[in-house]
Amino acid sequence: MTTKAYVVGVGMTKFEKPETRDWQYWDMVREAGTAALADAGVPYARVEQAAVGYCFQASTAGQRAVYELGLTGIPVYNLNNNCATGSTALMTARQFVEGGIADCVLAVGFEKMTRGALGGGSGAGDFSTSPVARHYGIMAAGHGFEMSPPTAQIFGNAAREHMERYGTTEVQLAAVGAKNHRHSSNNPYAQFQDVYTVDEILAAKTVHRPLTRLQCSPTSDGAAAALVVSERFVDEHGLRGKAVEIAAQAMTTDTEESFASGSCIDAVGLPMSRAAARQVYERSGLGIEDVDVVELHDCFSINELLTYEALGMCEEGASGKLVESGATTYGGRWVVNPSGGLISKGHPLGATGLAQTAELVWQLRGEAGARQVTGARVGLAHNIGLGGAAVVTLLRKAADPAP
Repeated sequence: MTTKAYVVGVGMTKFEKPETRDWQYWDMVREAGTAALADAGVPYARVEQAAVGYCFQASTAGQRAVYELGLTGIPVYNLNNNCATGSTALMTARQFVEGGIADCVLAVGFEKMTRGALGGGSGAGDFSTSPVARHYGIMAAGHGFEMSPPTAQIFGNAAREHMERYGTTEVQLAAVGAKNHRHSSNNPYAQFQDVYTVDEILAAKTVHRPLTRLQCSPTSDGAAAALVVSERFVDEHGLRGKAVEIAAQAMTTDTEESFASGSCIDAVGLPMSRAAARQVYERSGLGIEDVDVVELHDCFSINELLTYEALGMCEEGASGKLVESGATTYGGRWVVNPSGGLISKGHPLGATGLAQTAELVWQLRGEAGARQVTGARVGLAHNIGLGGAAVVTLLRKAADPAP
């Protein structure tokens, strides 16, 4: 018998350019974890398990990090799933709770990064041994290999394909960056709070045509955390007013569809995202029409457009027109990335999925301040990593218990 899982506390650090602050990853986790526990009003001594995600630190860095919160001897699980690491930690915590293994689990994600463009992942310098060798092989076969950063290159080539196939324009791609930078101006946790016009986005330095610097997520330092508990824990501790239900969640990985077409659009994860969304809608009984606010993985502007299509927000190939119409910002059908998304909020790999969770919890509680989405009741998070993994999570405000 399964039980429902709820997020009752969230916290995060401000996301910052690497080396901005003199801190270590355990300092970040102490700040984010303490904030999540304080938000819930639950002491660390009540936490029974911890799921900790990161990409660039050594084995058992999860223990070193959560030891800052307490030395209670609980199991600590170290997780690494590329850019989907934070949502993998959340999923691990949810499964422990839903499966009845624990009533209170802390999910934490962090990253301490170095300045400069992100490469292709561990071992990317030798693509023959890289975990993403097959993905970059698809790109090289169809587009060759240029000197631009590998991740920007594969997503940039996906953008070129989308433009050629559907008539998507550089202005539409830039509109994603302009929207998300504008949204982040109201987010004190965001790495950037500057507002740019579409023309300024287009005029920025090109990273890999058609993507300019202001359409690419930066390297970042930061951490985020979420406390996941059972319904019994919610009721025993009077947390119904704080509780946000994980209504459904799914993780998918690559299938033959990712590689069979030879397209970068498929290699960067569109089929994975589409499959994960479909599973979540089926499990929850909700659809994209029920969603009010979305935090999705805009590592590059093209990926936001691809994700619109994967989530069913528009027909295949129509995502450029969707963002251009204003349907994905305040006053539109959905508000997508009110936090500023990865492009402007920042992208410390292990923290991103949990930062998305924090933003949606604040939105669904009505606690998002100047970036609040009016009347938000259902939120969707989408987090993806090359290699690959896609995690889609549906969150909704907890209903009051039956009398």
